[in-house]
Amino acid sequence: MKLLDSLRFRLATLFRRSRMNAEMEEELRSHIQLRADDLERSGLPRREAERRARIEFGGSLRVKQECHEAAGGTLIESFVQDLRFALRMLRKSPSFTAVAVVTLAMAIGANAVVFGVMDALILRPLKVPQADSLYGTEYGVDTGFQSYPNYIDLRDRNRSFDGLAAFTFAFVGLDTGENPSRASGFAASGNYFDVLKIQPYLGRFFHSSDEHGRNSAPYLVLSYAYWHSHFQDDRGVLGRVVRLNKHPFTIIGVAPPEFRGTLSFVSVDFFMPIVNQEQVNGENLLDARANTHAIFETFGHLKPGVTPAQAVGDLKVVGAYLEKTYPQEFAQESYSLARAGLTSFGRAVRAFMTGLMLLAGLILLAACANLGSLFAARAADRSREVALRLALGASRARILRQLLTEAVLISLAGGAVGLLGSIELLRRMSMWQPFPGAPIHVPINPDARIYAVALVLALVSGFLFGIVPVRQVLRTDPYQIVKSGSLGRVGRRITVRDALLVVQIAICAVLVTSSMVAVRGLARSLHSNYGFETRNAMLTFTNLAMAGYSGDEVLAMQKRIIDAIETIPGVERVGLVNNYPPLIYAAGSRVSIFKEETKDRTPSNIASMPYRFDVSPGYFDAAGTALLAGRTFTWHDDKNTPAAAVVNREFAGKLFGSAPDAVGRYFALQDGTRVQVVGVAEDGKYLSLTEDQEPAIFLASLQVPSSQLSCVVVRSHRDPQQLSAAIRSKVRELDAGLPVDVATWDTMLDVVLFPSRVATVSLGVLGAMGAMLSVTGIFGLAAYSVSKRLKELGIRMALGAQRKEVLQAALGRPFKLLAFGSATGLLLGILASRVLAFIVYQATPRDPLVLAGVVLAMSLLGLLATWIPAQRALSIDPLILLREE
Repeated sequence: MKLLDSLRFRLATLFRRSRMNAEMEEELRSHIQLRADDLERSGLPRREAERRARIEFGGSLRVKQECHEAAGGTLIESFVQDLRFALRMLRKSPSFTAVAVVTLAMAIGANAVVFGVMDALILRPLKVPQADSLYGTEYGVDTGFQSYPNYIDLRDRNRSFDGLAAFTFAFVGLDTGENPSRASGFAASGNYFDVLKIQPYLGRFFHSSDEHGRNSAPYLVLSYAYWHSHFQDDRGVLGRVVRLNKHPFTIIGVAPPEFRGTLSFVSVDFFMPIVNQEQVNGENLLDARANTHAIFETFGHLKPGVTPAQAVGDLKVVGAYLEKTYPQEFAQESYSLARAGLTSFGRAVRAFMTGLMLLAGLILLAACANLGSLFAARAADRSREVALRLALGASRARILRQLLTEAVLISLAGGAVGLLGSIELLRRMSMWQPFPGAPIHVPINPDARIYAVALVLALVSGFLFGIVPVRQVLRTDPYQIVKSGSLGRVGRRITVRDALLVVQIAICAVLVTSSMVAVRGLARSLHSNYGFETRNAMLTFTNLAMAGYSGDEVLAMQKRIIDAIETIPGVERVGLVNNYPPLIYAAGSRVSIFKEETKDRTPSNIASMPYRFDVSPGYFDAAGTALLAGRTFTWHDDKNTPAAAVVNREFAGKLFGSAPDAVGRYFALQDGTRVQVVGVAEDGKYLSLTEDQEPAIFLASLQVPSSQLSCVVVRSHRDPQQLSAAIRSKVRELDAGLPVDVATWDTMLDVVLFPSRVATVSLGVLGAMGAMLSVTGIFGLAAYSVSKRLKELGIRMALGAQRKEVLQAALGRPFKLLAFGSATGLLLGILASRVLAFIVYQATPRDPLVLAGVVLAMSLLGLLATWIPAQRALSIDPLILLREE
């Protein structure tokens, strides 16, 4: 009841304020009149008695304000007053307001963008029911990849998952009867949609009951986006027969609009049963337990009450069974669970985004330090105003509240501008396709969480830089300030503004160091020894399965393509590699290699696990890979001759001691095939640029099972566009229905260099923002220092001081702070090598070029920031200045 009475009273005082004021005036007049009557009875004249009574009573305005505060009626009124006064003060200083708003907009916008990407990739689960319990599994030698038989054992023998589904990629030629086109999809297990617990938008999904062995379920489920763009929302599409790589498939359903697949950054066009994958790629992977690339990823819901740790223990039990039962095909190496959506990429993406978020946080901290320094200088310039308000009876708390109101207004304005810019950028990123033709899509949808983060950052920022002047306001002596005219004194004592500037410069130096490291990392990536030469090389990709080729027809067609391209004028070398060449789309797959004398080919006796590539004669010349010893393949290295291999230097050294000793020696494959080393090639990069030097073997493509997907490497100095047209024409002459993609090798490496380029751009933007904040901070301190010492500088010049001495007196302090902050930031950048390693390839802040670049950059920033204050200091006319003083 007391609370209700209090609220009722406060509302009454708010909405009946005029009546309350009238009653208060009457009450105050009554008190004064009663006291005047008492004084008059004591012998004072009436006029003198009233004057004495008013003096004893004190200021009526102060009493009224205290009464309003006691009644709770001044809270909203005082807030409105503070708001109006803050807006008036900010309007009087448009330059300060603009700089402050833009500074915060950049910082909050950068953090909102990074958080938006992190939210889309990491924080936000897949849009499926019960996503919190959905986990992906990693186990075996190649984490994230596994064979189909191993998946079946894991699905049936685990006790932790309420169903376990699997999928892999399927790249096909999809012919609807009108416009054949390429399409990307998932070949999924029959229980894929059942495990996800989603419902179709149209028709039905395929299920485990539809599978009855190899190629038994020719069904197709379209994604909503593909159905919308290619079939114009035609509901009559159900039951329609289309062709995938010349094989008929029946469309049975359309996925819901919000579901794009089970990889966060991939939006596929269709879903098909994995039991029909042989019709797509021409290779039966359902029975090959040793082929660990048949399944890309498995996932499932944990049963109620089962923890991830218990599930990992369950995986170990299944792995132990597989290792015991199939010792030659399976070896335990690692076991882990991860949230579905980024299972195979989660560690790298989380490390990158965490590092980027830390650096974006530094931008916000630097912005707060910058604005804190500006607010402290602004409070010093307004010291006379503050002193007068204190002398007239204003409380220090009210003045601090007024300053905080200004700070929060600026932070909210900056947050709003930064949020608008970040949302526009995030929307553009959501439509961005970094690789044309690839199904990569970042599902960024700005929602309430991004708005909430921006609001929290704005309020926290406003509070952080708004409390900087608190100490100087609390220690303000109104008498001294009114007498001297200012609170600001420029001396040798270290002030809060100096400390904030040092922090700001140090953060800027860290960000500049990070951007320099990123540039050096990208330069190293571009000039690394790949083990092949990308310049003047074209890659021609064909998937013969899309044109219906299989078996021996594949080898014959591949030979015809090579012979046809060799006839093109200007073509110097031509070679072929099955699937993809090194570094392209993570082409390398590991194989188990044993020494020739090893009889027990179990995982414990593996001598090496190199990357394997199947190549044709002429490949090494076309790829520009140097041969160190022995020979390369010829067209005589076919199935009728002993198995031959070319190995790299790393493999030769590991198994045979040296490259010359390897030629003529033998090793054994998992199936017991005895392979002779006929040549040794230079080392290179095979799976990623960040890998250590890895062993690799190259087998003759004529001696291994054929692969419909292949890449022809063409070396020529002709114009790439002309050469591409000539290659397409030649392939079209051989088979007009065979899709072909032609691109330069440099262009295809964009996928590999994408992380380095993203890191360089991201850190470059953050470094530029840090540099801008540093310039404004140094400029502010230098300009303030000069403005406060104009009289002193004028006297110095009148007494004959040289220009150098004037500059040293005016700008010596800012340059000292710049040097100290830069050194601190450079040291912190060196110590942050581990954080930078999450973002940048071969992060080495200790690189002499990086160190020199940071020193040069910070020096140039200092000169730029102090140029205008220096010109003002040197342009002082002592006579005019002293006459004005």
